[in-house]
Amino acid sequence: MSVKVRSFAKINLGLRIGAKRADGFHELLTVYQTIGLHDVIRVSVERGSGVEIRCEDPRVPKDESNTCHQIVRKAMAMLRAKGKVVIEVEKRLPVQGGLGGASSNAVAAMLALERALKKSLPPAADRLEIAADVGSDLPLFLIGGTVLGVGRGEQVYPLQDLPAFHCVIVTPEVGVSTPKAFAEWDRRSGTDPCGADTPVRARSDRRSGPTQVSKLTLDSASDRMVELGRGLSAWLSGTFLGQAYSGAPRRGRAENLLLALVRTGIQNDFEQVVFPEYPELREVKRALLRAGAKYASLSGSGSTLYGLFASRAEAVRGAKRLTEQGWTAQATALLTRPQYSRRIFGR
Repeated sequence: MSVKVRSFAKINLGLRIGAKRADGFHELLTVYQTIGLHDVIRVSVERGSGVEIRCEDPRVPKDESNTCHQIVRKAMAMLRAKGKVVIEVEKRLPVQGGLGGASSNAVAAMLALERALKKSLPPAADRLEIAADVGSDLPLFLIGGTVLGVGRGEQVYPLQDLPAFHCVIVTPEVGVSTPKAFAEWDRRSGTDPCGADTPVRARSDRRSGPTQVSKLTLDSASDRMVELGRGLSAWLSGTFLGQAYSGAPRRGRAENLLLALVRTGIQNDFEQVVFPEYPELREVKRALLRAGAKYASLSGSGSTLYGLFASRAEAVRGAKRLTEQGWTAQATALLTRPQYSRRIFGR
């Protein structure tokens, strides 16, 4: 029996990069948010052994490096199950796009495997541990909705859901490597001993003026983490204090919540290193704001950017305008936790 599962994307509402840890990872602070765009995962268990990945997209690895492969092997061992697991990945999300596609695929494969075997993995804490062992942002896809991520991003805490705001996702034809983005962050911030005192030369952006030579000046990692923590706290408490949400937001209220997000100064640290390397991504952010987005940001390390809009009609108009300008843009909406749980199996 083949089991089909939707594998939803995420965006990051603010992302702060903290100190580099002894294990080589960085401390992170972010708010993850699941959205309506998704891949499709199909899992079946046949006679034999091993794991087979099938995908028409040549950029998706078919070997043990694939996160689906890794998590299924762990799940099969924990379930003490036998058989050959075949995973079909129908890619609709960008590869290396900052939307968490590979991580979401892995969690979807694990959930589909349970149904295919008619067996359940141990309690939620063990599921989260399995997911975190494979990748930092896998655990968020076991929760969905609006989720606080700390540690290296794998420690996740469900927050009160944001309303189902509408958004526009833009996927430029650029692939940004997350490890390389972290390495550039370390070099520019002076934490990389190979380049701690080397001035940084920003690439010229014809749209924003001549090249400038400067050392990237950053506050300490702890100061930035505290700053974002305060901003998130102020935004979330101001957003929800005494305002129970029970349906689609009225236009005025939605706009006020988005403006509150902007006022807190929530930003993605990766923009500081990705935009100088890929000036076209900075231009996409500007284009989103010109198209009517109340808030726009890089998602993860990119290359995908998103803009939040006060209404579905505005998001549709914004996506159309960006498409006419030559960008690949789609209108979608944030998924609350209940919506995420219902839709993951196509309900």
